Amino acid sequence: MINCLVIDDEPLAREGLIDYIQNVDFLNLAGSCENPLEATTLMDQHTIDLIFLDIQMPKITGLDYLRSLADPPLVILTTAYPSFALEGFELNVLDYLVKPITFQRFFTAAQKAKKQMALIQNRQHSEAPKHAYFFIKCDGKFEKITFAELFMIEAMQNYVVLHTDRGKFTALLALKSIMAELPGDQFLQVHKSYIIALNRIENLEGNRLSVQGQSVPIGRAKRETVMELINRFLIKK
Repeated sequence: MINCLVIDDEPLAREGLIDYIQNVDFLNLAGSCENPLEATTLMDQHTIDLIFLDIQMPKITGLDYLRSLADPPLVILTTAYPSFALEGFELNVLDYLVKPITFQRFFTAAQKAKKQMALIQNRQHSEAPKHAYFFIKCDGKFEKITFAELFMIEAMQNYVVLHTDRGKFTALLALKSIMAELPGDQFLQVHKSYIIALNRIENLEGNRLSVQGQSVPIGRAKRETVMELINRFLIKK
Protein backbone atom coordinates (compact mmCIF):
# COMPACT_ATOMS: atom_id res chain seq x y z
CA MET A 1 0.00 0.00 0.00
CA ILE A 2 1.33 3.44 -0.99
CA ASN A 3 0.54 6.22 1.50
CA CYS A 4 -0.40 9.39 -0.41
CA LEU A 5 -0.59 13.07 0.48
CA VAL A 6 -2.46 15.59 -1.69
CA ILE A 7 -1.34 19.24 -1.59
CA ASP A 8 -3.48 21.56 -3.70
CA ASP A 9 -5.09 24.93 -2.93
CA GLU A 10 -8.02 24.35 -5.32
CA PRO A 11 -10.85 22.48 -3.51
CA LEU A 12 -12.24 20.86 -6.67
CA ALA A 13 -8.84 19.69 -7.85
CA ARG A 14 -8.04 18.39 -4.38
CA GLU A 15 -11.32 16.48 -4.11
CA GLY A 16 -10.83 15.05 -7.59
CA LEU A 17 -7.42 13.61 -6.65
CA ILE A 18 -8.81 12.23 -3.39
CA ASP A 19 -11.57 10.46 -5.32
CA TYR A 20 -9.05 9.00 -7.77
CA ILE A 21 -6.83 7.74 -4.94
CA GLN A 22 -9.76 6.08 -3.23
CA ASN A 23 -10.53 4.19 -6.43
CA VAL A 24 -7.06 2.63 -6.75
CA ASP A 25 -6.60 -0.39 -4.49
CA PHE A 26 -2.85 0.02 -3.95
CA LEU A 27 -3.11 3.70 -2.93
CA ASN A 28 -4.01 4.92 0.55
CA LEU A 29 -4.96 8.52 1.32
CA ALA A 30 -2.90 9.53 4.37
CA GLY A 31 -4.03 13.16 4.22
CA SER A 32 -4.76 16.25 2.15
CA CYS A 33 -4.13 19.96 2.62
CA GLU A 34 -4.44 23.22 0.73
CA ASN A 35 -0.87 24.46 1.13
CA PRO A 36 2.64 23.14 1.86
CA LEU A 37 2.72 24.78 5.30
CA GLU A 38 -0.08 22.45 6.46
CA ALA A 39 1.76 19.51 4.92
CA THR A 40 4.61 19.78 7.43
CA THR A 41 2.39 18.54 10.28
CA LEU A 42 0.98 15.69 8.18
CA MET A 43 4.48 14.62 7.15
CA ASP A 44 5.44 14.39 10.83
CA GLN A 45 2.34 12.36 11.72
CA HIS A 46 2.37 9.86 8.86
CA THR A 47 4.79 7.92 6.71
CA ILE A 48 4.25 9.48 3.28
CA ASP A 49 5.39 7.49 0.26
CA LEU A 50 3.94 9.69 -2.48
CA ILE A 51 2.90 13.36 -2.75
CA PHE A 52 0.52 14.70 -5.39
CA LEU A 53 1.82 18.27 -5.41
CA ASP A 54 0.30 21.33 -7.05
CA ILE A 55 2.78 23.98 -8.25
CA GLN A 56 1.04 27.37 -8.21
CA MET A 57 -0.04 27.99 -4.60
CA PRO A 58 0.00 31.11 -2.38
CA LYS A 59 2.84 31.74 0.11
CA ILE A 60 5.09 28.98 -1.25
CA THR A 61 5.04 27.18 -4.58
CA GLY A 62 5.08 23.41 -4.87
CA LEU A 63 8.54 23.49 -6.45
CA ASP A 64 9.97 25.64 -3.65
CA TYR A 65 8.41 23.30 -1.08
CA LEU A 66 9.96 20.31 -2.83
CA ARG A 67 13.38 21.98 -2.74
CA SER A 68 13.01 22.51 1.02
CA LEU A 69 12.53 18.79 1.79
CA ALA A 70 15.67 17.08 3.07
CA ASP A 71 14.54 13.61 2.08
CA PRO A 72 11.44 13.88 -0.15
CA PRO A 73 9.21 10.92 -0.93
CA LEU A 74 8.07 10.19 -4.48
CA VAL A 75 6.41 13.25 -6.02
CA ILE A 76 3.89 13.61 -8.84
CA LEU A 77 3.29 17.22 -9.84
CA THR A 78 -0.26 18.34 -10.66
CA THR A 79 -0.66 21.69 -12.41
CA ALA A 80 -2.50 23.65 -15.06
CA TYR A 81 0.82 24.98 -16.38
CA PRO A 82 2.82 22.53 -18.57
CA SER A 83 5.67 25.06 -18.81
CA PHE A 84 6.97 23.91 -15.40
CA ALA A 85 7.57 20.34 -16.59
CA LEU A 86 11.32 20.66 -17.21
CA GLU A 87 11.95 22.33 -13.85
CA GLY A 88 9.93 19.60 -12.16
CA PHE A 89 11.87 16.75 -13.73
CA GLU A 90 15.14 18.45 -12.79
CA LEU A 91 13.95 17.93 -9.20
CA ASN A 92 13.51 14.19 -9.90
CA VAL A 93 9.73 14.14 -9.77
CA LEU A 94 8.15 10.86 -10.79
CA ASP A 95 5.53 12.27 -13.16
CA TYR A 96 3.82 15.49 -14.25
CA LEU A 97 0.03 15.66 -14.58
CA VAL A 98 -1.57 18.58 -16.41
CA LYS A 99 -5.05 19.64 -15.25
CA PRO A 100 -7.76 18.70 -15.93
CA ILE A 101 -6.48 15.23 -15.05
CA THR A 102 -8.30 12.23 -16.45
CA PHE A 103 -8.51 9.05 -14.40
CA GLN A 104 -6.66 7.11 -17.12
CA ARG A 105 -3.71 9.52 -16.96
CA PHE A 106 -3.81 9.46 -13.15
CA PHE A 107 -3.80 5.67 -13.11
CA THR A 108 -0.78 5.56 -15.44
CA ALA A 109 1.13 7.79 -13.01
CA ALA A 110 -0.02 5.67 -10.06
CA GLN A 111 1.26 2.51 -11.77
CA LYS A 112 4.61 4.22 -12.25
CA ALA A 113 4.67 5.00 -8.51
CA LYS A 114 3.84 1.37 -7.72
CA LYS A 115 6.78 0.11 -9.79
CA GLN A 116 9.14 2.63 -8.23
CA MET A 117 8.03 1.70 -4.69
CA ALA A 118 8.64 -1.97 -5.49
CA LEU A 119 12.20 -1.14 -6.58
CA ILE A 120 12.81 0.83 -3.39
CA GLN A 121 11.41 -1.91 -1.16
CA ASN A 122 13.39 -4.63 -2.95
CA ARG A 123 16.56 -2.65 -2.39
CA GLN A 124 15.74 -2.11 1.29
CA HIS A 125 15.08 -5.81 1.81
CA SER A 126 18.05 -7.04 -0.16
CA GLU A 127 20.98 -8.73 1.51
CA ALA A 128 22.73 -6.53 4.07
CA PRO A 129 26.06 -5.08 2.92
CA LYS A 130 29.01 -7.39 3.52
CA HIS A 131 31.29 -4.47 4.25
CA ALA A 132 31.22 -2.66 7.59
CA TYR A 133 31.88 0.86 6.37
CA PHE A 134 31.23 3.40 3.62
CA PHE A 135 32.83 6.63 2.39
CA ILE A 136 31.35 10.13 2.22
CA LYS A 137 32.72 13.31 0.66
CA CYS A 138 33.24 15.79 3.47
CA ASP A 139 35.28 19.04 3.60
CA GLY A 140 37.02 18.31 0.31
CA LYS A 141 38.11 14.80 1.20
CA PHE A 142 36.70 11.27 1.36
CA GLU A 143 35.93 10.20 4.92
CA LYS A 144 35.59 6.55 5.92
CA ILE A 145 32.65 5.94 8.29
CA THR A 146 32.37 2.56 10.02
CA PHE A 147 29.06 1.13 11.19
CA ALA A 148 30.57 0.52 14.63
CA GLU A 149 31.34 4.21 15.26
CA LEU A 150 28.15 5.62 13.74
CA PHE A 151 25.27 6.16 16.15
CA MET A 152 22.97 8.71 14.48
CA ILE A 153 22.30 10.37 11.12
CA GLU A 154 20.37 13.63 11.05
CA ALA A 155 18.85 15.23 7.93
CA MET A 156 19.20 19.00 7.60
CA GLN A 157 17.67 20.35 4.37
CA ASN A 158 19.90 19.01 1.56
CA TYR A 159 22.60 17.76 3.94
CA VAL A 160 23.03 14.96 6.44
CA VAL A 161 25.01 15.13 9.65
CA LEU A 162 26.62 11.85 10.67
CA HIS A 163 27.17 11.59 14.43
CA THR A 164 30.07 9.27 15.23
CA ASP A 165 32.36 8.49 18.15
CA ARG A 166 35.01 10.61 16.39
CA GLY A 167 32.73 13.63 15.94
CA LYS A 168 30.26 15.00 13.42
CA PHE A 169 30.62 14.82 9.63
CA THR A 170 28.42 16.80 7.22
CA ALA A 171 27.79 15.65 3.66
CA LEU A 172 25.61 16.75 0.75
CA LEU A 173 23.44 13.62 0.66
CA ALA A 174 19.85 12.48 1.07
CA LEU A 175 18.94 10.47 4.17
CA LYS A 176 17.60 7.62 2.03
CA SER A 177 20.98 7.34 0.26
CA ILE A 178 22.67 6.65 3.60
CA MET A 179 19.92 4.26 4.74
CA ALA A 180 20.42 2.17 1.61
CA GLU A 181 24.01 1.48 2.70
CA LEU A 182 23.19 0.52 6.30
CA PRO A 183 22.33 -2.99 7.57
CA GLY A 184 18.66 -3.06 8.58
CA ASP A 185 19.37 -5.19 11.64
CA GLN A 186 21.65 -2.50 13.09
CA PHE A 187 20.03 0.80 12.10
CA LEU A 188 16.47 2.12 12.10
CA GLN A 189 14.88 5.28 10.72
CA VAL A 190 12.75 6.52 13.63
CA HIS A 191 11.72 9.85 12.14
CA LYS A 192 11.74 11.46 8.69
CA SER A 193 14.90 13.29 9.75
CA TYR A 194 16.67 10.71 11.93
CA ILE A 195 18.30 7.28 11.64
CA ILE A 196 19.75 5.75 14.80
CA ALA A 197 21.98 2.79 15.67
CA LEU A 198 19.85 0.29 17.60
CA ASN A 199 22.61 -0.73 19.99
CA ARG A 200 23.09 2.93 21.05
CA ILE A 201 19.53 3.41 22.36
CA GLU A 202 19.78 4.29 26.05
CA ASN A 203 16.13 4.86 27.01
CA LEU A 204 12.67 5.62 25.69
CA GLU A 205 10.36 8.14 27.30
CA GLY A 206 7.16 9.32 25.65
CA ASN A 207 7.86 10.04 22.00
CA ARG A 208 11.61 10.52 22.36
CA LEU A 209 14.62 8.23 22.44
CA SER A 210 17.91 8.92 24.15
CA VAL A 211 20.75 7.91 21.86
CA GLN A 212 24.30 8.43 23.08
CA GLY A 213 23.07 11.19 25.37
CA GLN A 214 21.08 12.97 22.65
CA SER A 215 17.29 13.27 22.53
CA VAL A 216 15.78 12.03 19.26
CA PRO A 217 12.08 12.39 18.28
CA ILE A 218 10.07 9.37 17.17
CA GLY A 219 7.75 9.96 14.23
CA ARG A 220 4.16 8.91 14.88
CA ALA A 221 4.28 6.39 12.04
CA LYS A 222 7.49 4.87 13.46
CA ARG A 223 6.43 4.53 17.11
CA GLU A 224 4.83 1.09 16.66
CA THR A 225 8.04 -0.26 15.09
CA VAL A 226 10.14 1.17 17.91
CA MET A 227 7.84 -0.29 20.57
CA GLU A 228 7.95 -3.72 18.91
CA LEU A 229 11.73 -3.55 19.05
CA ILE A 230 11.77 -2.54 22.73
CA ASN A 231 9.26 -5.25 23.67
CA ARG A 232 11.34 -7.86 21.88
CA PHE A 233 14.15 -7.32 24.38
CA LEU A 234 12.02 -6.42 27.40
CA ILE A 235 12.50 -8.67 30.43
CA LYS A 236 9.03 -9.40 31.82
CA LYS A 237 7.75 -10.84 35.07
